[in-house]
Amino acid sequence: MHETTRHPPAPRLLDRLRAALQVRHRSPRTQDAYVGWVRRFILFHRKRHPADMGPDEVAAFLSHLAVHDQVSASTQNQALSALLFLYADVLQQPLPPLPGIVHARRPVRVRCAA
Repeated sequence: MHETTRHPPAPRLLDRLRAALQVRHRSPRTQDAYVGWVRRFILFHRKRHPADMGPDEVAAFLSHLAVHDQVSASTQNQALSALLFLYADVLQQPLPPLPGIVHARRPVRVRCAA
């Protein structure tokens, strides 16, 4: 009888993301934030795998955050950083420049008269 060896399943994407962040000594809060953004990105695109998507889908997600969710510029930048890290360091598919992102508005700074 032919015996087959069973290989353990490959680590899931979000587990691979967290492991890559840990290897690079990112804080637990950064790890949680990046995993959260990648999860939201996947859900936004109806559970498509990020390896099957590219710069157009990333730009659509980031623009949605700015227009519909009205996130701050720093929040949108954090989401962008999480996705750039995912593609470059986990999937080994660095993203080219992103087309036409609608950027979140920076807060207006109020200056005091001295």
